[in-house]
Amino acid sequence: MKEVVQRNEVVKTVEKKKTSSFRFLDLFKYTALSIISFISIFPFVWMILGMTNTAIDISGGKLKIGDNLIVNFQNLFSNDLNFMRSLGNSAMIAVVTTVFALLISSMAGYGFEIYKSKRKEKVFNILLLSMMVPFAALMIPLYRMFSQLNGTVLGINSFLVVILPSVSTAFLIFFFRQNAKSFPKDLVEAARLDGLKELSIFFRVYLPTAKNTYAAAAIITFMSSWNNYLWPLVALQSPDKRTVPLVLSAMGASYTPDYGMIMAGLVIATLPTAIVFFVLQKQFVQGMIGSVK
Repeated sequence: MKEVVQRNEVVKTVEKKKTSSFRFLDLFKYTALSIISFISIFPFVWMILGMTNTAIDISGGKLKIGDNLIVNFQNLFSNDLNFMRSLGNSAMIAVVTTVFALLISSMAGYGFEIYKSKRKEKVFNILLLSMMVPFAALMIPLYRMFSQLNGTVLGINSFLVVILPSVSTAFLIFFFRQNAKSFPKDLVEAARLDGLKELSIFFRVYLPTAKNTYAAAAIITFMSSWNNYLWPLVALQSPDKRTVPLVLSAMGASYTPDYGMIMAGLVIATLPTAIVFFVLQKQFVQGMIGSVK
């Protein structure tokens, strides 16, 4: 009996030590996560508070809700830079780029995985190597190429000049190919036996099974296109064709920038990408997991 009692006491002490260690680890974990979350969310909170204050209050570091919200929005929409037009330009470019990028890149990734060829891997490796070239190195050749097409729809200062370089990227092709690896090849063979053509197999068999991948790719492409700054700065030279990043940059480049107006513009510019992400966040996680497998 004494041995049993001693064993029970030892077990209880071990369990107490485990629970105390777990509590300490949980406390440390939640504290670290709280600090990281505060650091991550603080710029957004400061941006939202800033759009309600004047430029002087923002420069002074005021972190309270002000009473200048309506004035900031009035200045934003009555500005000579035409913020509303830039929103329409950015939305059109981002939506068209996303639709065509998903279609073309998914077909390329599907083709690289499904169809057999000896030279396929070499072409794909060269495609992956292109990801190592920074866009700044491609900007001058792209500008010279499109400038030779001036006077057409593909000339400089056209929205297509901004859209076309982003329609097919090595990353998206790689992303869709990784997802196509988990696609059962037996379905393709069965569809071919049923008489379906290759395009019909892609649209009617493969595409419905890759909805999560398309959602993840749509978020990445839309956010990248919406926030694109460098290439539109070079390619779009007319004030009426500026996108949101260009207009916000021009607001901050003035001699006396109105920080309250800029904060209001930043909040509006952040909303589309935030809405797209929160609406598709479940599919985004599932699509990213599926592409890694």
